[in-house]
Amino acid sequence: MKLSGEVLAGASKFGHDFAAVNDFASAIAEIRNSGVELAIVVGGGNLIRGRDVKAFGLDPVNADSMGMLGTVMNAIALKDSIEKLGIRTDVYSAVRMEPIADMYNRVRVNDSLKSGHVVIFGAGTGHPFFSTDSAAALRAAEIGADCVVKATKVNGIYDKDPEKFKDAKFLPELSFSDALRLNIEVMDAAAFAICRDNKIPIWVLSVHEENWQKKICSDSENFGSLVR
Repeated sequence: MKLSGEVLAGASKFGHDFAAVNDFASAIAEIRNSGVELAIVVGGGNLIRGRDVKAFGLDPVNADSMGMLGTVMNAIALKDSIEKLGIRTDVYSAVRMEPIADMYNRVRVNDSLKSGHVVIFGAGTGHPFFSTDSAAALRAAEIGADCVVKATKVNGIYDKDPEKFKDAKFLPELSFSDALRLNIEVMDAAAFAICRDNKIPIWVLSVHEENWQKKICSDSENFGSLVR
């Protein structure tokens, strides 16, 4: 699951709304308790966006490094809320920062999942110029995930921005080729390409829709948008 950092900010749109964090943790617990092995890549947009600070002249590498640290803060906040519900949660970082988070290791991650733990990935890919969308696709391919769920505030994929264009058309399903050809921006091109090459479908959905976690567990076909 790729979780947008903005989801953790709640209505404030910045920082952490811990009521929103706890609500999401409860949904994660419900998904996990249904028997799903769940690994989460969390974004950092509620704390800092690299592309925004770059506009003010910050060095791109430093801007992306700040963004990576923001994702680790989100991972720790989410881990705390999930573990209060009695579910062991392991945080793995793409950059070394023990003892705050364990260094990413594919074998250890798969062991965590097989043991029933929720896994959270922080720090993206560990490299600048790669988004957390790309990190989600990369980690999904590495651990052999069945699918990538893009959990965001948008209820699916449109042919253009629905907030700017009233005639935006909802797309319930499309191919990876179409997603790349139409320059669909819900995930970046690198993420689409990684999932395409590894035959991992992407499910784009809104966490603001009622009972979204139950619909994931029931594999509802009439919810969100599917890219495959």
